[in-house]
Amino acid sequence: MATFEDDLRLAHVLADAVERTTLDSFRADSLQVSFKDDGSVLSQADTETEELLRHHLSRTRPRDVVQGEELSTTGHGNRRWILDPIDGTANYVRGVPVWATLIGLVVDDEPVMGLVAAPALNRRWWAASGSGAWTGRSLSRATRIRVSDTSRIEHASLSQSDQNSWDGHLQRDGFLRLARACWRTRAYGDFWSHVLVAEGALDMAIEPQVALHDMAALAPILTEAGGRFTDLSGADGPFGTSAVSSNGHLHDDILTHLRGDLPDQTG
Repeated sequence: MATFEDDLRLAHVLADAVERTTLDSFRADSLQVSFKDDGSVLSQADTETEELLRHHLSRTRPRDVVQGEELSTTGHGNRRWILDPIDGTANYVRGVPVWATLIGLVVDDEPVMGLVAAPALNRRWWAASGSGAWTGRSLSRATRIRVSDTSRIEHASLSQSDQNSWDGHLQRDGFLRLARACWRTRAYGDFWSHVLVAEGALDMAIEPQVALHDMAALAPILTEAGGRFTDLSGADGPFGTSAVSSNGHLHDDILTHLRGDLPDQTG
C-alpha cells in the first residue's frame, strides 16, 4: 500500500514557505483587493501565495499536475496537487482571522493527503491515507483528532455556509428541515466548519456551492478522522459542487433530510 508521508512533510514545508506572505499582507493597508467575474473577492495575496506554492512544487515535484484556484493547471500525470492559496478571502480582506491555505493531493482520482494551515489561528489540520488525522502547529507538535460519536440528529450541532447560498437551490427546503431538526445551528463557514467536524467539536457541516480547490484538502482529513465527506447527492469525495461532512454516524440521516424523504414534524 502506497504511503504519502513524504508528500505530507512537503505540504508542511509549503505551508511554512507561504506563511510570511499571507501574514504580512493580512490587515495591511497596502493589500490590493478586487472582484472576480462571479463577484467573489480576490486579494493580491491570493495570487502571490499560489505563485509561491507553484514555484516550490515545480522544484520538488516537477512531474506532478498542479491545479489552483487562481492560475491555470500545469503538468500531466496521475498525481495532482490542488491548491487554495487563501480559503476565506472575504474574511482575510476584512481582518477576520478565519482563513487558511489548503493543500491537497489527489492520486489516481483519490484524495490521499490534505493540509489546512491557518496561521492567524496558529493551527493546522492534516491527514494522509492510512496515517490518521491530526491538528497542531507542526508535525512534531500534534494531537490526533477524531469525529464525535453523536448518533441522533436532534442532538447534533450543524454548521452551514452563507444562508443566501441556498437561495433557489433545489434542496433548500430539505436543508431548512435538517437545520430545524438539529440541536444547534451556526455558520462558521469555509474550511473552519469542516475541520471542526473532524476534531469532534461539530457533528456536521454543509455547503451547497463549492469547488474542488475548496474541498480536496478537507476530504482526507474528515475520512482519516473517522468521518465521511460527500456532496449533497451522497457521492463520496470532493469532486461534486457541494459538500457534506459529518461524523459518519449521522450521514445517511443527513442525506435523507436533505432529500426531503422525512415528514416535517417540527411544527
